[in-house]
Amino acid sequence: MPIASPEKYAEMLAAAKAGSFAFPAINITSSQSLNAALAGFAAAGSDGIVQVSTGGAEYASGPTIKHMVTGAVALAEYAHVVAKNYPVNIVLHTDHCQKEKLDTYVKPLIAISQERVDRGLEPLFQSHMWDGSAVPMAENLTIADELLALTSKARQILEIEVGVVGGEEDGVAAEINEKLYTTVEDGLATVEKLGLGEKGRYIVALTFGNVHGVYKPGSVKLRPEVLKEIQDAVGAKYGVNKPFDLVFHGGSGSTPQEISDAVDYGVIKMNVDTDTQYAFTRPVAGWMLANYDGVLKIDGEVGNKKMYDPRAWGKAAEAGMGQRIIEACENLRSAGKTIG
Repeated sequence: MPIASPEKYAEMLAAAKAGSFAFPAINITSSQSLNAALAGFAAAGSDGIVQVSTGGAEYASGPTIKHMVTGAVALAEYAHVVAKNYPVNIVLHTDHCQKEKLDTYVKPLIAISQERVDRGLEPLFQSHMWDGSAVPMAENLTIADELLALTSKARQILEIEVGVVGGEEDGVAAEINEKLYTTVEDGLATVEKLGLGEKGRYIVALTFGNVHGVYKPGSVKLRPEVLKEIQDAVGAKYGVNKPFDLVFHGGSGSTPQEISDAVDYGVIKMNVDTDTQYAFTRPVAGWMLANYDGVLKIDGEVGNKKMYDPRAWGKAAEAGMGQRIIEACENLRSAGKTIG
C-alpha cells in the first residue's frame, strides 16, 4: 500500500482507540532499518509508524553533511517508493524535536508538506513531534498551539509531550525526578490551550515514569494509572470518554503488563527504539564472530567475499529487527490489524 494518507492515518488512530490496541512507532536511520521495519509490520499483519529523530535524520544525510532536513526527506521519499510493495499501512513521523531545532527541522519539513498539499499531493510526513518538555509548561503549550495551526493546515497531526521523559536520547538528557509524572492539572491546561480537535488533531505523550534508553524491568517505576487519572478527570470535565490519544515514550524494557495497562488507558502509539537498535545489531555481532576467518583477511589471505558482503550480514540485521517489531505488535495487540 502507499504511505497512509491523512484520512487513512486518522482512521488507523480511531480504530486503535476503539479496539484498545496501539501501533509500534519504530525509529529508522537508514534504508536498511526502514526495510526491516516494513518487513516486520508486514509479517505481523499490522499497520505501523516509522519515525525519524533529529539525530537519525542527521545521520541519514551523510557523515560529512549532517543536515537534518536532507536526511529526513531522503528517508521519507525512499519510504514512499518502497512501502507500496507491502500489504500494510505505514505512517511517516518525526520524533523528538526540541525548541532549538524547530527552525532547522520540523518547521522546514512542515513547509515542504504544505507545498506538496498546495499542489494537490499528500504531505511528505503525516505527523511531527514537538518536544517541549525542557521549557515551562505555558511556553510548551504556546508553541504547540502555533505548530498545531501549521500541521493542521498541512493535513498533518501534531504530537506533543506534556511532562518529561527521563534518560537520554540523541544527546538530550533529562533527570529522573517527579517531573516524570504528568499531573491532572497539566492535562486540563493542555485541553484549555489546544482544544479537543477543533483546532487541529494532536496526540500527546503524557509521562508516567518513562525513561529513554537501556534499563532492566523493575528499575524504572512506571505508573500507568497516571494516564487513567488524567483521562478520567479531563473526560469528566468535557463529557468525553478518554479524550486524549496517548503516546508511550521510553517503552524499551517495559513489562507486558505495563504495556497492556497503558493501552487500556488510551495509548495508541508506543515508541520502540532501544530494543530495535539492539535487535538490529546483535545478529551482526553474531555473524562477525561466527564468520571471523571469512570476514577478515587474516595472515595475508583474501577472506570470503560472501561473508563480508554487507548484504549478507545486513540481511541478518534486518531479520533480527523485524522479529522484535513482530513482538512489539503482539504486545500492543496490533498484530493482525490493518485498515484495508
